[in-house]
Amino acid sequence: MNSDISNDMKKIGIIGAGDVGRSLATGFMIDNYDVMVGSRDGTHAAELDVVMGKDVAAGTFREVAAWGELIIIAVKGSAAEGVAGDLAEELAGKTVIDVTNPISDADPEDGVLRYFTTLNESLGERIQAAAPEAHVVKAWNTVSHRHMISPDFASIPTMPICGNDEGARREVAETLTSFGWHVEDMGSMKAARAIEPLTMLLCIPGFLRSEWGVAFKLLKQD
Repeated sequence: MNSDISNDMKKIGIIGAGDVGRSLATGFMIDNYDVMVGSRDGTHAAELDVVMGKDVAAGTFREVAAWGELIIIAVKGSAAEGVAGDLAEELAGKTVIDVTNPISDADPEDGVLRYFTTLNESLGERIQAAAPEAHVVKAWNTVSHRHMISPDFASIPTMPICGNDEGARREVAETLTSFGWHVEDMGSMKAARAIEPLTMLLCIPGFLRSEWGVAFKLLKQD
C-alpha cells in the first residue's frame, strides 16, 4: 500500500478481476489510490501481481466490498445482480459504480449485441434493487476498458452517468473528470435504460471492422 495516499482519497474496492477490473485498478493505482481487487474465491485476483507487473492487494468479493469505501462492480453482466444481492450488507451506505451491461451469452447479430433486459428496465435498476441501501451509479459502461482511464481522442469524450443518489452521482462525476472525461448527469437510475444500449452502438464498429477506439461525445448548442 502507498503510505503517501491522502486521507481524503477513498479506498477503492474493485469487484471483478477481468479486463475491466484490471484497467480500472491500474488507473486508480497510478493515481495513488489504495486499491483492492476481488474475485469469487480471491485466487484469480491474487494472480494479478503477475499480469499487471505490480503489487496488487487481492481478496474475495466479500472482503473487497467490506474493505472498500468506493466500490466498483466490474463482473459479467449476467452475474452482477446476484453479486450485488450477496454483498448488499457490505455495500450499504457506500457509493457503488456499476460498469456492467446486460449482455447475453448469445452471439451478436450483424455486429449488434443481444441484451437480456428490455427497453423498459435496466441492469442498473436490478443492481440497485438487489442492494437497496447502496448508492449505485451507472458509469464507465459505454467505452472499451482500454479507454476508461485518460481517454485519448480528438476531443474530450462524454461519459453519461445516472443513479438515484445525487451525492453519489456528484462523487462519481468528480472521479471521472479526474480521469479525463466530460460527465453528463442523466438523473435517476431509470436513465440506465437509455445509457446501457449505447454500448450496442459502440460495439458495432468493433465487431464489424475491429474498430474499438470509439467513444461518445454529447454536443450542445451554446
